[in-house]
Amino acid sequence: MKSIMNGSSSPGLIVAVLLLAAVALRTMPAAAQDGLALPAPAIDMPASPAPSEVIVFAGGCFWGVQGVFQHVKGVSNAVSGYAGGARRTATYEQTSDGTTGHAESVQVTFDPRQVSYGQLLQVFFSVAHDPTQLNRQGPDTGTQYRSTIFPANAQQAAVAKAYIAQLDRTRAFKKAIVTTIEMGQTFYPAEKYHQDFLVRNPSDPYVVYNDLPKIENFKRLLSGLYRATPVVVSGTR
Repeated sequence: MKSIMNGSSSPGLIVAVLLLAAVALRTMPAAAQDGLALPAPAIDMPASPAPSEVIVFAGGCFWGVQGVFQHVKGVSNAVSGYAGGARRTATYEQTSDGTTGHAESVQVTFDPRQVSYGQLLQVFFSVAHDPTQLNRQGPDTGTQYRSTIFPANAQQAAVAKAYIAQLDRTRAFKKAIVTTIEMGQTFYPAEKYHQDFLVRNPSDPYVVYNDLPKIENFKRLLSGLYRATPVVVSGTR
């Protein structure tokens, strides 16, 4: 996914990437291209007076997932990173081989008084990714692109499991949801050049074909949760 991230690619390579991205877009499931207007979870976390809580989502390339949650009202930070493996392997180079246990992830910090955990789940399943793709997302393949939720506590895990059951029971998707719930995993921020990638590189071919449609779907399908100005990352390595 990141073949041109350093801006040093030749024109021929860029053309090739554009063509590959176009083919990938045509072959992606409708849910990934168009998003789905999913209902909110029937079961949500109880009201909390806490000004800040966190949840970690994994749903393919972290550029697009981060980009979506940066536009959610009530989100104060969305950081790209790695979760599911050890600290020593929490780098892009090592995670890319698919053997570390890590998934490209996004840690979302939010104010539960403004947006609920359940609403974040609604965004995640509706527009951030396609939860029916196993160990892949669009053109990206490998366990590092799996659909996963890394809950901060047992309550978050229970609400996520209930929502997945709700969506499967109502056949919201044509295929079964393959999203896993992985407890007790540490989140490690990704390298600086991955942070705010969509915001900083809106004309990158990968972003244009795979990620900007997610933002448009979000604006169209869940306008009540959408904010136009994205929150950007601070204090990353």
